[in-house]
Amino acid sequence: MTEPITPEATDGGDSDVAATDAAEEDEEELDPFRDDDPTLQGLRNINSLASWTVSTHKPTCGVSALLSPAPHTYWQSDGPQPHTLTIHFFKLVHITKLRILLDFRKDESYTPTRMQFLAGTGHHDLCEFGGWEGQHPVGWQNVPLDGCGVGGGRGLRCFLVQVRVLENHQNGKDTHVRGVQIFARDERVPQRREDESEDESRSSGMEIVEDQEAPWKKGSARGKCLFDLKGLGGLDEPDWMRDPIVR
Repeated sequence: MTEPITPEATDGGDSDVAATDAAEEDEEELDPFRDDDPTLQGLRNINSLASWTVSTHKPTCGVSALLSPAPHTYWQSDGPQPHTLTIHFFKLVHITKLRILLDFRKDESYTPTRMQFLAGTGHHDLCEFGGWEGQHPVGWQNVPLDGCGVGGGRGLRCFLVQVRVLENHQNGKDTHVRGVQIFARDERVPQRREDESEDESRSSGMEIVEDQEAPWKKGSARGKCLFDLKGLGGLDEPDWMRDPIVR
């Protein structure tokens, strides 16, 4: 004989399903491999081109956990501050985007609130190029790269990047970082030329403002040199600096 289903049992089942759906939505929100960010178009992940080291870590919470695609894994430090993450590339790279995955809802006092970013050709010439501060970060946090390029342009050319966690929420000792991603321009994707973007801007009714402070528009020696070099096309990238080709 079949027992009747009580309303209490039905309500309990619905609440369990709702809790499971909410948990799945939280994990989906912090999925490190979600690439629906429109700013990632034309970029490629270059994490695999570097060796990663951390100052300290708990067992099973080191670099492998930091780079794991699972959103519930993380790097957990195990020592005094500052906690450092060092990323050493085997060739010169041009970084156009750097972001870090944090989750205050799960990590609380382990969540970083102040970080420092340095770059160089090696440990001997590291220079600070940016910083980050936040109180309750959830999700990907973009590191500003404006002004890091040659002549104040956007982007960072280096062999080595170091992340230093200086402070945690509520003066926590150790830290949790759930993911780090570094991107460079994907040479396989055709880039739009400047004249094409200007034509699109004019057709859409957008106003194009000329940069009157550009050195080559003032006739300076530096500006003239930059203009001449641009016309020559520059130097070709040597074979040993390019990505390996599987034959």
